[in-house]
Parts: sequence; structure tokens; C-alpha cells
Amino acid sequence: MQSSNHRLRDMDQHHPLLSAGADVETGSLAAAGVMVGGPHACHAGGNRTLWFIQDSCGMVCAGMTWFLVLYAEFVVNFVMLLPSKNFWYSLLNGATFNSLAVLALASHLRTMLSDPGAVPKGNATKEYMESLQLKPGEVIYKCPKCCSIKPERAHHCSICKRCIRKMDHHCPWVNNCVGEKNQRFFVLFTMYISLISAHALGLSGMHFFTCIKVQWNECSDFSPGVSVLLLIFLCLEAILFLTFTAVMFGTQLHSICNDETRGLNVLQEIERLKNEKPTWERRMRWDGMRAVFGGSPSLLWCNPFTGLRLRRLLLLTHGRRGGSEFSV
Repeated sequence: MQSSNHRLRDMDQHHPLLSAGADVETGSLAAAGVMVGGPHACHAGGNRTLWFIQDSCGMVCAGMTWFLVLYAEFVVNFVMLLPSKNFWYSLLNGATFNSLAVLALASHLRTMLSDPGAVPKGNATKEYMESLQLKPGEVIYKCPKCCSIKPERAHHCSICKRCIRKMDHHCPWVNNCVGEKNQRFFVLFTMYISLISAHALGLSGMHFFTCIKVQWNECSDFSPGVSVLLLIFLCLEAILFLTFTAVMFGTQLHSICNDETRGLNVLQEIERLKNEKPTWERRMRWDGMRAVFGGSPSLLWCNPFTGLRLRRLLLLTHGRRGGSEFSV
């Protein structure tokens, strides 16, 4: 655990375990069947979990995200590009837009189905406490909600019902927390959604400009009224998504480059109020990017399929359901 110079301090939901005899709720280890990650996980070795949060609001928002992206694909392909008489214009724009849409949806899936950095549930047991071999003066903290030992810069999510390492926020549009292990995919998701939104706006403007010069019947296989309604809704959707995701993309890059998380901000605020010396040193900007995206800068940073093992994913989908996640 942390040295005496880096004792964890927090405000309300962090109760110190000053003795190894802390009580654990009955059945807490049974609830740990949905644990993922963590070097001291209490589940059986080799047990894997397919992470999926069973939250009604989150599932509806995630479904709406897919519906809106697929709607944009329908309008771009069948209203604007396929009826176009310019073959290369349709081919290049179709390939670009559909490729970006696939990358956006893949990033969404990776964000939604990836463990965001959950702390093993129910690991605050007497046996585990004794195995830590704490030195005199060392302090650790227990989350009273999920009965787990809480690392620094971790926060409890009331929707995921778990403590999440380096938790940024819980996003209903991806039905998951954004944390240590899936922030990369969330950044890619916001980037690709902003790109296809900007592309859709540009194509819509070109289509309106072209159809004004000629008859609307020659621009689209749909009637003029239907085409205009579809394009107006697409433009409104694109403007909304572009504004939201571009701002979110910028704030995510800023927090990564400046090594900011909710947990660190809480610690810094406590240290400021207590007039204590900072216990955290910020990383250099590129160090933060490397920590989130992995390795040196390359095109692989933009690939949401990196590290995906299809065979393992297919095996996980046959697992049983338990707790608030699908688990094996």
C-alpha cells in the first residue's frame, strides 16, 4: 500500500481501517463474482468478466446513440450519395463517412463493454488486511458501499455500484463510467462522432446547394418534402452532436494532458484547505497521453480495435448473468 508520505485522505465516504479486524458484510465475497481486474482480486484465478451495466437510463441512451448514428448513415447514403450522378464524389465521401461511423460505433462498444477500472468488490476482509503487512502509521480506506479497499484517486459510482480507479464521470450515452481502463475509447468515440457530424453538415450543405440549381426530383429518390425533412433533422442532429462531442473531446484531452481526475481534484482541495504540501506530482503532457493510449504516438492511438480478441469476447458472451454486470 501507500507509504506514510502518501497516506490516502478523503472527505465523507472514506472510513479508515485502523485494524485488520474490520467487519465485512455477509455475502460480500459471493457478490464479488463480477470482479474484474486488480492484482488482489478475490475471485477464482482466470475468471473473466464481460462488463455491462444493467441501467435502464444508460441502455436507452446507448440505444439512442446507435439509432442516431445509423439514421445519419441512412440519410447520407440513400438521400445524398447514392442518387448523385458523380461517381467519385459518392465513392470517396461514402467510404470516408461510413469508415468514420464504424470507428465511432466500435469506440462506443469498447467504452461500454470495457471495465473502466473497477476495484474488486468485497476485498476488505480480515485475511486480506493481514496479507497487506501494513507498517505502523500506514492508513488505508474502506468504501462502505461496496466493501472494498479504496485506492487513491478512486471514486464510488452509485450507478455502477463499484469504486472506479481514476474515475472521470459516469456517461449515460455509453452506459458506463469513464475511468482508467476505458478513457482511451471514450476519447476516440467523441472524436469520431464530432468528425462524422462535421462531415454530415458539409455534405448536407453541398446537397442543398446542388439541389437548388436543379429540380429536387433529380437530386434524390425521395420526394422533395421528405428529403428536406430528413436533411433538416440530420443537420440539427449533426450540430448538436458536433457541439457536445467537440467540447467533450477537448475537455478530455485537457484532463489527460494535465493529469486531472476527480479523485486528484478532491485530494488537492483537501490539501489546500489543510495547508498541506501536495502529495501528487503531475505528469508531463505526453506522459499522460502515453499512459492513456499506450506506447509512443502512432496511428494505433486512433484504432479502437487495438487489443481486441474476438475469440475471447465470443467466449465471454456465453457467460452467466450476475449482479449489475454480465459476468463469467
